[in-house]
Parts: sequence; structure tokens; C-alpha cells
Amino acid sequence: MEKKKRKNVLKVYDPAMCCSTGVCGTNVNASLVEFVGALKSAAEKGTQVERYNLAQKPYAFAENEQVKKNLEKKGSDCLPLIFLNDELKISGRYPAAAELFELLGMRGKIQEGGKCCCSGGVCK
Repeated sequence: MEKKKRKNVLKVYDPAMCCSTGVCGTNVNASLVEFVGALKSAAEKGTQVERYNLAQKPYAFAENEQVKKNLEKKGSDCLPLIFLNDELKISGRYPAAAELFELLGMRGKIQEGGKCCCSGGVCK
């Protein structure tokens, strides 16, 4: 019998941002743009992605004990908090696409030198 591989669930608890992606306005964070593109690629490859913006979904922060403890201990400087399958993996920064794909076990999506294999940083 073939064992079915469990689907990865990536949960991102973002700091308060003006829109759901954070990629809006005139002062856009380049690392956030890369991260959003990598999230899109990961979702297209089967990863379940859930994002929670502190300004738009504060209840999600209150419901997660790990998130609450981090916020109580470090304040909002700990955001974003990035969980893979309910295990905290990254705190206080957005990972580069190569790091995120490595975390998800998607090394085949990265070319040598850590660049995404697809145009615009978004793999299809």
C-alpha cells in the first residue's frame, strides 16, 4: 500500500498591514514582494497557505497560544511568525523564496544560485 504524503500547511501571522498581502502602497518591502510570489508558487504546488493580518484578523492571533506567547514576550517585533504544520519556523522576518522552498521541501523549484526558476519570481 502506498503511503499518502501529508499536505504541508503554512500559516503566516503578519504584522498590521493596510491590505491582506502587504504588497500595496508606495513604500513596498522588496522581501515581502518576493515572499508573496513564493507563497503563490507554493500554493500552486499543493501547500495550503493561510495568512493572518493583525489589522484584519486579530482574533486569529488571540486563538493561537504560540502566537500569543511570542507577542507577550517580544511584542510585535516577533512578526511575522511563520509556521509549518503548526511548528514555528521563522520569526521576525520574511524568508527569501529559496529559503521558503527549502523549508517546504521544494528544492526542485530552485535553480543554482538560489534564484527562482521562473519569470518574475513566481513559479508556474
